[in-house]
Amino acid sequence: MTPEVPALTHVLFDFFGTLVTYSESLVEQGYGGSYEVLVAAGTSVDYSGFLECWSDTFGEFELRAQQSLDEFSMDEVCEEFLRRVLTQPASAEVIARFRDTYLMEWNRGVEYIPGVTSLLEDLFERFSLVLVTNTHHADLVRDHLKTMDAAQYFSTVVHSVEHGKRKPSRSIFESAIARSDGRPETSVYVGDSYATDYLGAIGAGLRGLLIDPERRYDVPQSDRLAHVLETRALIVD
Repeated sequence: MTPEVPALTHVLFDFFGTLVTYSESLVEQGYGGSYEVLVAAGTSVDYSGFLECWSDTFGEFELRAQQSLDEFSMDEVCEEFLRRVLTQPASAEVIARFRDTYLMEWNRGVEYIPGVTSLLEDLFERFSLVLVTNTHHADLVRDHLKTMDAAQYFSTVVHSVEHGKRKPSRSIFESAIARSDGRPETSVYVGDSYATDYLGAIGAGLRGLLIDPERRYDVPQSDRLAHVLETRALIVD
């Protein structure tokens, strides 16, 4: 006899690239307001120099995080960047002002996907929903969930910057499962990154669903989504 497959109880989602679209660029959105913060704080670098130094600083943090899976915060990278472009150490107020202004301008590249909130509302009726996201600033995700009117559908939200480790670390998936009273074998994770989301989830014992409309990765057809809105059709009998 074929062993009975346990019923699905938990659906876990990635955020950026899955529930919202976004631009990965650190410069294309335009950062005039961020540069004004630097000028007011006494920088001598020009606008192009600001973007170059910011990209370099962020890239150094990102490379270390990819290797260690230890997440860094926006405060940490902003503090180091400001040390490089200002002649005097930045105060906590300046760091926060630059961080918030930069994130506001970066957010221009974030767009909400029509139908996502309705999908979450529908799935919420049948499953426990959990959000597991890599982010350098937890309030950024919290604010988007509120604006999308989607926060109430998630029993648990795990931010990498608060957890300490980023996906594909096994620990962040395990934390999400434990905090939501779930089990890996009755949980599925939906994401748009093959290595970070799909393989990370499978490595933690969950089923993975990959948003892969261009069929770039060798995954079972039963694990591939052309769009996040197909999630319901793949998991609901």
